[in-house]
Amino acid sequence: MQKVSCPSCGAPVEFKSHASVMAVCGYCKSTLLKDADSVRDMGKMSAVLEDYSPLQVGTAGSFGGQEFAVVGRIQLRYDAGLWNEWYVLYGDGRAGWLSESGGQYTLTEEKEAKGALPPFEEIRIGAPYNVLGKVCTAADVRTAQCTGGEGELPFRVGAGWQAKVADLRSARSFVTLDYSEGASPKVYAGQAVTLEQLKCQLLRDDDAVRDSAGKYTKKVQALACPSCGGSLSWVPGVTKQIVCPSCRSQVDTTTDIATVLAAGERMERFETSLKLGAKGNIGGDAYQVIGAMRRRDDEGEEWTEYQLYSPRGGFLWLVETAEGWQRAKVQDDWPVWNRGETIKLGELTFKKLYEYEATVVAAVGAFNWQVQAGDTAQVVEFEAGKNRLAAERTAEELSWSWATPVGADQLRAWFGVAVPDVSLAPKTDIMKIAECFLYGIVGFNFIPLMFAFDDTWHYSAVAAAAIWLPAKVMSLMQD
Repeated sequence: MQKVSCPSCGAPVEFKSHASVMAVCGYCKSTLLKDADSVRDMGKMSAVLEDYSPLQVGTAGSFGGQEFAVVGRIQLRYDAGLWNEWYVLYGDGRAGWLSESGGQYTLTEEKEAKGALPPFEEIRIGAPYNVLGKVCTAADVRTAQCTGGEGELPFRVGAGWQAKVADLRSARSFVTLDYSEGASPKVYAGQAVTLEQLKCQLLRDDDAVRDSAGKYTKKVQALACPSCGGSLSWVPGVTKQIVCPSCRSQVDTTTDIATVLAAGERMERFETSLKLGAKGNIGGDAYQVIGAMRRRDDEGEEWTEYQLYSPRGGFLWLVETAEGWQRAKVQDDWPVWNRGETIKLGELTFKKLYEYEATVVAAVGAFNWQVQAGDTAQVVEFEAGKNRLAAERTAEELSWSWATPVGADQLRAWFGVAVPDVSLAPKTDIMKIAECFLYGIVGFNFIPLMFAFDDTWHYSAVAAAAIWLPAKVMSLMQD
């Protein structure tokens, strides 16, 4: 560990790692650049947005038998949101990165690149690539800007520093190809993790998170809609965009000044079964409905997706369709899919069910990425019993989510309000319809049967079987 005095304010600044070349003074936010025999003041570093992350500089944990401590952070912003990269230092002197995005975490270390790697511009979402001897799927390709930093870091960054990164996944394995410094990428490899697996200590408690979320150092912004002035209900630090319920304008909240992204007339109004702000206790965690969007497939069928957030449980989705309700969670553990009709995850084998394009028709409330009418994604759904896996792909991202059915009575227990129960809707009696068709066939062919029974009965029998057998099967499936 190396201790120096900040050239700007004189406060003590620690370099815990000899590999660190930069630190941000915790008092005056000056950027200190360390070289062979001196520490230079490189000017002020932009303050990070204090989001709803439970992590902070000083958080400690262990993984794989190795203890680590969080010593720095950079915050990166792309066109649809932002994420954190936490710089961690292990007890044996190694360094790594704990990436945090949308309530999901990955822990990686720099590895020596082996074999040819694709140029950044040629990486395609969903395509397989061989990295470090393992075939991985491209999950995320982005160009992002650094918006702030704190603590110590292994390289020099500042406001406007650009990161060009591609993330790849295979099961729980995770690889980042970092093209920020040139055509030959740095390779960081590791796996998806949870805070429970990391056995984290010195996390921010819920009160500290609530008190600081959405604030910049010495800057507290009161948020009203920049378009109409209406009050906006949102979750500071978590949500990256709000759709104003009054004027339907799309408001970006990833900078210290809320800005209008698009005028409200592009967003349709729609009613929701669960209202924005509704609170429910799900699995012992306090969740709140923060956003809702209406989507439509390429056959015209529509459904509603609700985004929920809990400080402890993270993000959760409830999906309301004509068939009922589902509870969905984005997956850290990815199945292997070679574009066939089946996939396997754990002990379950899923069969391909649907493939369609989903389009956002309307949205209201807050989201952890920017949502707008007309956004499209290619969706492929797989089914194993009552469980469903869905792959959702855009030009920049691929994600997998696991969904299970939820009854209306369970939703009432969670939120204390009545919701539509499609299971109580009257079912079509398929067998009665089939019987009517059979009577019609007999009536229509009554005279030919009387005069030429031997020549015509088998035609009527085949027609009757063609109606009765499928109806019987569908009736059993309906039951």
